[in-house]
Amino acid sequence: MVIEDIFKALADPTRLRIARLLGTMELAVGELAQVLGQSQPRVSRHVGILCDAGLAERRREGSWVFLRQAEPGAPLVDSVQRLLAIAEREEPDFAALCEADRRKLAAIRQSRESAAEHYFARHAGEWDELRALHSPDAEVERRLAEALADAPLGHALDIGTGTGRMAELFAASAERIVALDKNLEMLRLARAKLQHLPTAQIELVQGDFSDLPFPDAGFDTVLLHQVLHFATDPAPVLAEAARVLRPGGRIAIVDFANHDREELRDRHQHARLGFADRQMADLLRGAGFTASAPLALKGGELVVKIWIGKRRAAASTPKIAAMEPVR
Repeated sequence: MVIEDIFKALADPTRLRIARLLGTMELAVGELAQVLGQSQPRVSRHVGILCDAGLAERRREGSWVFLRQAEPGAPLVDSVQRLLAIAEREEPDFAALCEADRRKLAAIRQSRESAAEHYFARHAGEWDELRALHSPDAEVERRLAEALADAPLGHALDIGTGTGRMAELFAASAERIVALDKNLEMLRLARAKLQHLPTAQIELVQGDFSDLPFPDAGFDTVLLHQVLHFATDPAPVLAEAARVLRPGGRIAIVDFANHDREELRDRHQHARLGFADRQMADLLRGAGFTASAPLALKGGELVVKIWIGKRRAAASTPKIAAMEPVR
Protein backbone atom coordinates (compact mmCIF):
# COMPACT_ATOMS: atom_id res chain seq x y z
CA MET A 1 0.00 0.00 0.00
CA VAL A 2 1.13 3.55 -0.80
CA ILE A 3 -0.13 6.27 1.55
CA GLU A 4 -0.74 8.71 -1.32
CA ASP A 5 -2.89 6.12 -3.13
CA ILE A 6 -4.93 5.53 0.02
CA PHE A 7 -5.65 9.25 0.50
CA LYS A 8 -6.62 9.61 -3.17
CA ALA A 9 -8.88 6.57 -2.95
CA LEU A 10 -10.66 8.04 0.07
CA ALA A 11 -11.04 11.51 -1.44
CA ASP A 12 -14.63 10.80 -2.44
CA PRO A 13 -17.76 10.53 -0.26
CA THR A 14 -19.03 7.39 -2.02
CA ARG A 15 -15.73 5.59 -1.55
CA LEU A 16 -15.70 6.58 2.12
CA ARG A 17 -19.14 4.99 2.47
CA ILE A 18 -18.03 1.85 0.62
CA ALA A 19 -14.96 1.50 2.84
CA ARG A 20 -17.15 1.88 5.92
CA LEU A 21 -19.63 -0.72 4.66
CA LEU A 22 -16.92 -3.26 3.77
CA GLY A 23 -15.56 -2.90 7.28
CA THR A 24 -18.91 -4.27 8.44
CA MET A 25 -19.53 -7.22 6.11
CA GLU A 26 -18.73 -8.76 2.73
CA LEU A 27 -21.09 -7.56 -0.01
CA ALA A 28 -21.86 -8.43 -3.60
CA VAL A 29 -21.51 -5.56 -6.09
CA GLY A 30 -25.27 -5.60 -6.64
CA GLU A 31 -25.93 -5.45 -2.90
CA LEU A 32 -23.51 -2.56 -2.54
CA ALA A 33 -25.24 -0.70 -5.37
CA GLN A 34 -28.58 -1.31 -3.66
CA VAL A 35 -27.35 0.18 -0.37
CA LEU A 36 -25.74 3.19 -2.03
CA GLY A 37 -28.62 3.81 -4.44
CA GLN A 38 -26.23 3.97 -7.40
CA SER A 39 -25.77 2.01 -10.62
CA GLN A 40 -23.58 -1.08 -10.63
CA PRO A 41 -21.13 0.36 -13.22
CA ARG A 42 -20.62 3.46 -11.08
CA VAL A 43 -20.14 1.40 -7.94
CA SER A 44 -17.74 -0.91 -9.79
CA ARG A 45 -15.63 2.10 -10.78
CA HIS A 46 -15.38 3.26 -7.17
CA VAL A 47 -14.60 -0.27 -6.02
CA GLY A 48 -11.82 -0.52 -8.60
CA ILE A 49 -10.13 2.55 -7.13
CA LEU A 50 -10.35 1.11 -3.61
CA CYS A 51 -8.95 -2.22 -4.81
CA ASP A 52 -6.08 -0.52 -6.64
CA ALA A 53 -5.22 1.29 -3.40
CA GLY A 54 -5.20 -2.01 -1.50
CA LEU A 55 -8.24 -1.16 0.64
CA ALA A 56 -10.65 -3.71 -0.85
CA GLU A 57 -10.57 -7.12 -2.52
CA ARG A 58 -12.77 -8.65 -5.21
CA ARG A 59 -13.68 -12.34 -5.27
CA ARG A 60 -15.72 -13.99 -8.00
CA GLU A 61 -18.33 -16.55 -6.95
CA GLY A 62 -20.02 -17.92 -10.04
CA SER A 63 -21.61 -14.96 -11.84
CA TRP A 64 -21.46 -12.79 -8.69
CA VAL A 65 -18.54 -10.62 -7.57
CA PHE A 66 -18.14 -10.18 -3.83
CA LEU A 67 -16.17 -7.42 -2.16
CA ARG A 68 -14.49 -7.39 1.22
CA GLN A 69 -12.12 -5.22 3.19
CA ALA A 70 -8.55 -6.05 2.16
CA GLU A 71 -5.96 -7.67 4.39
CA PRO A 72 -7.96 -8.11 7.59
CA GLY A 73 -5.86 -7.07 10.57
CA ALA A 74 -3.30 -5.12 8.50
CA PRO A 75 -2.23 -1.95 10.36
CA LEU A 76 -3.13 0.49 7.55
CA VAL A 77 -6.53 -1.09 6.94
CA ASP A 78 -7.30 -0.98 10.65
CA SER A 79 -6.12 2.64 10.78
CA VAL A 80 -8.46 3.60 7.93
CA GLN A 81 -11.41 2.02 9.77
CA ARG A 82 -10.49 3.90 12.95
CA LEU A 83 -10.34 7.18 11.01
CA LEU A 84 -13.70 6.48 9.41
CA ALA A 85 -15.21 5.79 12.84
CA ILE A 86 -13.84 9.13 14.08
CA ALA A 87 -15.20 10.91 11.00
CA GLU A 88 -18.63 9.41 11.65
CA ARG A 89 -18.58 10.67 15.22
CA GLU A 90 -17.33 14.16 14.33
CA GLU A 91 -19.08 14.88 11.00
CA PRO A 92 -22.90 14.97 11.21
CA ASP A 93 -23.42 14.75 7.43
CA PHE A 94 -21.20 11.68 7.12
CA ALA A 95 -22.84 10.16 10.19
CA ALA A 96 -26.27 10.60 8.62
CA LEU A 97 -25.13 8.86 5.42
CA CYS A 98 -23.60 5.98 7.39
CA GLU A 99 -26.74 5.55 9.46
CA ALA A 100 -28.89 5.44 6.30
CA ASP A 101 -26.49 2.91 4.78
CA ARG A 102 -26.75 0.71 7.87
CA ARG A 103 -30.54 0.71 7.66
CA LYS A 104 -30.33 -0.50 4.05
CA LEU A 105 -27.68 -3.00 5.09
CA ALA A 106 -30.17 -4.46 7.56
CA ALA A 107 -32.52 -5.08 4.62
CA ILE A 108 -29.72 -6.94 2.81
CA ARG A 109 -29.15 -9.12 5.87
CA GLN A 110 -32.87 -9.86 6.10
CA SER A 111 -33.04 -10.76 2.41
CA ARG A 112 -30.19 -13.23 2.80
CA GLU A 113 -31.82 -14.79 5.86
CA SER A 114 -35.16 -15.11 4.04
CA ALA A 115 -33.49 -16.85 1.10
CA ALA A 116 -31.80 -19.24 3.52
CA GLU A 117 -35.09 -19.99 5.28
CA HIS A 118 -36.77 -20.83 1.95
CA TYR A 119 -33.91 -23.18 1.04
CA PHE A 120 -34.11 -24.94 4.42
CA ALA A 121 -37.87 -25.27 4.09
CA ARG A 122 -37.44 -27.01 0.71
CA HIS A 123 -34.81 -29.45 2.00
CA ALA A 124 -35.72 -29.85 5.68
CA GLY A 125 -37.34 -33.24 5.14
CA GLU A 126 -34.23 -34.70 3.52
CA TRP A 127 -31.91 -33.42 6.26
CA ASP A 128 -34.23 -34.49 9.07
CA GLU A 129 -34.33 -37.98 7.57
CA LEU A 130 -30.53 -38.21 7.65
CA ARG A 131 -30.21 -36.67 11.12
CA ALA A 132 -32.62 -39.26 12.51
CA LEU A 133 -30.08 -41.97 11.64
CA HIS A 134 -27.24 -40.74 13.88
CA SER A 135 -26.31 -39.04 17.16
CA PRO A 136 -27.78 -35.58 17.83
CA ASP A 137 -25.84 -32.73 16.21
CA ALA A 138 -25.31 -31.01 19.57
CA GLU A 139 -23.56 -34.09 20.96
CA VAL A 140 -21.34 -34.39 17.88
CA GLU A 141 -20.39 -30.72 18.15
CA ARG A 142 -19.63 -31.01 21.86
CA ARG A 143 -17.35 -34.01 21.38
CA LEU A 144 -15.60 -32.38 18.44
CA ALA A 145 -14.94 -29.21 20.44
CA GLU A 146 -13.55 -31.32 23.28
CA ALA A 147 -11.30 -33.25 20.89
CA LEU A 148 -9.79 -30.00 19.61
CA ALA A 149 -9.58 -28.21 22.96
CA ASP A 150 -6.01 -29.28 23.80
CA ALA A 151 -4.38 -26.78 21.40
CA PRO A 152 -5.26 -23.42 19.78
CA LEU A 153 -7.14 -23.61 16.49
CA GLY A 154 -5.12 -20.73 15.05
CA HIS A 155 -5.89 -20.05 11.39
CA ALA A 156 -8.61 -22.61 10.55
CA LEU A 157 -10.11 -23.93 7.31
CA ASP A 158 -13.60 -25.46 7.19
CA ILE A 159 -13.69 -27.56 4.01
CA GLY A 160 -17.18 -28.15 2.65
CA THR A 161 -18.69 -25.65 5.05
CA GLY A 162 -22.27 -26.28 3.85
CA THR A 163 -24.54 -24.11 5.97
CA GLY A 164 -21.52 -22.68 7.82
CA ARG A 165 -22.29 -24.37 11.14
CA MET A 166 -18.70 -25.50 11.87
CA ALA A 167 -17.33 -22.07 11.00
CA GLU A 168 -19.92 -20.52 13.31
CA LEU A 169 -19.12 -22.99 16.09
CA PHE A 170 -15.36 -22.40 16.04
CA ALA A 171 -15.13 -18.76 14.92
CA ALA A 172 -14.79 -17.45 18.47
CA SER A 173 -11.91 -19.81 19.34
CA ALA A 174 -9.98 -19.47 16.06
CA GLU A 175 -7.78 -16.53 15.14
CA ARG A 176 -9.50 -16.54 11.76
CA ILE A 177 -11.57 -19.09 9.90
CA VAL A 178 -11.99 -19.63 6.16
CA ALA A 179 -15.19 -21.41 5.11
CA LEU A 180 -14.93 -23.16 1.73
CA ASP A 181 -17.59 -24.82 -0.38
CA LYS A 182 -17.93 -25.73 -4.04
CA ASN A 183 -21.69 -25.20 -4.13
CA LEU A 184 -22.72 -21.57 -4.66
CA GLU A 185 -26.13 -21.98 -3.06
CA MET A 186 -24.57 -23.49 0.06
CA LEU A 187 -22.10 -20.60 0.23
CA ARG A 188 -24.98 -18.14 0.19
CA LEU A 189 -26.62 -20.06 3.02
CA ALA A 190 -23.37 -19.93 4.98
CA ARG A 191 -23.05 -16.22 4.28
CA ALA A 192 -26.50 -15.63 5.77
CA LYS A 193 -25.58 -17.63 8.88
CA LEU A 194 -22.16 -16.00 9.34
CA GLN A 195 -22.90 -12.41 8.38
CA HIS A 196 -23.00 -11.31 12.04
CA LEU A 197 -19.28 -12.15 12.44
CA PRO A 198 -16.60 -9.47 11.89
CA THR A 199 -15.16 -9.50 8.37
CA ALA A 200 -11.64 -9.82 9.80
CA GLN A 201 -12.66 -13.08 11.52
CA ILE A 202 -14.39 -14.99 8.73
CA GLU A 203 -13.89 -15.45 4.98
CA LEU A 204 -16.05 -17.44 2.55
CA VAL A 205 -14.39 -18.95 -0.51
CA GLN A 206 -15.67 -21.03 -3.40
CA GLY A 207 -13.44 -23.99 -4.18
CA ASP A 208 -13.11 -27.75 -4.60
CA PHE A 209 -11.82 -29.94 -1.77
CA SER A 210 -9.51 -31.80 -4.17
CA ASP A 211 -7.89 -28.59 -5.47
CA LEU A 212 -7.80 -26.05 -2.66
CA PRO A 213 -7.19 -22.43 -3.78
CA PHE A 214 -4.65 -21.72 -1.02
CA PRO A 215 -0.84 -21.71 -0.76
CA ASP A 216 1.08 -24.38 1.12
CA ALA A 217 1.24 -24.42 4.92
CA GLY A 218 -1.20 -21.57 5.53
CA PHE A 219 -3.49 -23.14 8.16
CA ASP A 220 -3.18 -24.55 11.66
CA THR A 221 -6.45 -26.52 11.67
CA VAL A 222 -8.53 -28.14 8.93
CA LEU A 223 -12.10 -29.35 9.50
CA LEU A 224 -13.93 -31.90 7.33
CA HIS A 225 -17.36 -32.26 8.92
CA GLN A 226 -19.58 -34.79 7.11
CA VAL A 227 -17.76 -34.04 3.86
CA LEU A 228 -15.35 -36.88 3.08
CA HIS A 229 -18.11 -39.35 2.21
CA PHE A 230 -18.82 -37.22 -0.88
CA ALA A 231 -15.32 -37.96 -2.24
CA THR A 232 -15.09 -40.85 -4.68
CA ASP A 233 -11.39 -41.03 -3.77
CA PRO A 234 -10.64 -39.46 -0.35
CA ALA A 235 -6.85 -39.72 -0.69
CA PRO A 236 -6.37 -36.60 -2.88
CA VAL A 237 -8.69 -34.64 -0.59
CA LEU A 238 -6.59 -35.48 2.46
CA ALA A 239 -3.38 -34.81 0.54
CA GLU A 240 -4.67 -31.32 -0.28
CA ALA A 241 -5.61 -30.78 3.36
CA ALA A 242 -2.09 -31.81 4.37
CA ARG A 243 -0.57 -29.45 1.80
CA VAL A 244 -2.28 -26.37 3.22
CA LEU A 245 -1.53 -27.31 6.85
CA ARG A 246 1.59 -26.21 8.66
CA PRO A 247 3.76 -28.98 10.16
CA GLY A 248 2.17 -29.85 13.49
CA GLY A 249 -1.22 -28.62 12.30
CA ARG A 250 -4.30 -30.75 12.89
CA ILE A 251 -7.05 -32.21 10.77
CA ALA A 252 -10.43 -33.14 12.28
CA ILE A 253 -12.65 -35.47 10.27
CA VAL A 254 -16.25 -36.10 11.33
CA ASP A 255 -17.97 -38.79 9.30
CA PHE A 256 -19.80 -42.08 9.49
CA ALA A 257 -18.31 -45.42 10.40
CA ASN A 258 -18.66 -47.86 7.54
CA HIS A 259 -22.28 -48.96 7.03
CA ASP A 260 -24.54 -50.64 4.48
CA ARG A 261 -27.22 -47.98 3.91
CA GLU A 262 -26.91 -48.18 0.14
CA GLU A 263 -29.86 -45.81 -0.42
CA LEU A 264 -27.73 -42.89 0.80
CA ARG A 265 -25.84 -43.02 -2.50
CA ASP A 266 -28.93 -42.10 -4.50
CA ARG A 267 -30.92 -40.05 -2.00
CA HIS A 268 -28.05 -38.00 -0.55
CA GLN A 269 -25.26 -38.42 -3.13
CA HIS A 270 -22.90 -40.21 -0.72
CA ALA A 271 -20.00 -41.62 -2.74
CA ARG A 272 -18.69 -43.58 0.28
CA LEU A 273 -20.67 -45.60 2.77
CA GLY A 274 -18.63 -44.43 5.74
CA PHE A 275 -15.10 -45.42 6.72
CA ALA A 276 -13.53 -48.21 8.75
CA ASP A 277 -10.97 -47.15 11.35
CA ARG A 278 -8.18 -49.08 9.63
CA GLN A 279 -9.06 -47.52 6.30
CA MET A 280 -9.06 -44.00 7.78
CA ALA A 281 -5.76 -44.64 9.57
CA ASP A 282 -4.20 -45.70 6.26
CA LEU A 283 -5.61 -42.65 4.49
CA LEU A 284 -4.29 -40.27 7.15
CA ARG A 285 -0.87 -41.92 7.24
CA GLY A 286 -0.62 -41.82 3.46
CA ALA A 287 -1.41 -38.09 3.48
CA GLY A 288 1.29 -37.34 6.05
CA PHE A 289 -0.66 -37.39 9.32
CA THR A 290 -0.16 -39.12 12.63
CA ALA A 291 -3.61 -40.25 13.73
CA SER A 292 -5.02 -40.29 17.25
CA ALA A 293 -7.43 -42.96 18.46
CA PRO A 294 -10.86 -42.34 16.89
CA LEU A 295 -13.91 -41.34 18.89
CA ALA A 296 -17.21 -43.14 18.32
CA LEU A 297 -20.59 -41.49 18.92
CA LYS A 298 -23.34 -44.07 18.99
CA GLY A 299 -27.01 -43.39 19.43
CA GLY A 300 -28.46 -44.13 16.02
CA GLU A 301 -28.38 -46.57 13.13
CA LEU A 302 -25.29 -44.77 11.81
CA VAL A 303 -22.26 -44.38 14.08
CA VAL A 304 -20.54 -41.00 13.82
CA LYS A 305 -16.75 -41.09 14.16
CA ILE A 306 -14.25 -38.32 14.90
CA TRP A 307 -10.74 -38.84 13.60
CA ILE A 308 -7.96 -36.38 14.53
CA GLY A 309 -4.64 -36.32 12.69
CA LYS A 310 -1.49 -34.27 13.24
CA ARG A 311 0.51 -33.11 10.23
CA ARG A 312 4.00 -34.55 10.19
CA ALA A 313 6.94 -32.51 8.97
CA ALA A 314 7.91 -33.98 5.60
CA ALA A 315 10.41 -33.04 2.93
CA SER A 316 8.26 -34.44 0.12
CA THR A 317 4.64 -34.27 -0.96
CA PRO A 318 2.48 -36.94 0.72
CA LYS A 319 1.91 -40.00 -1.42
CA ILE A 320 -1.61 -40.23 -2.80
CA ALA A 321 -2.86 -43.80 -2.82
CA ALA A 322 -6.19 -44.56 -4.43
CA MET A 323 -8.59 -46.53 -2.24
CA GLU A 324 -11.33 -48.87 -3.33
CA PRO A 325 -14.80 -47.94 -2.06
CA VAL A 326 -15.89 -49.77 1.07
CA ARG A 327 -19.25 -51.45 0.64
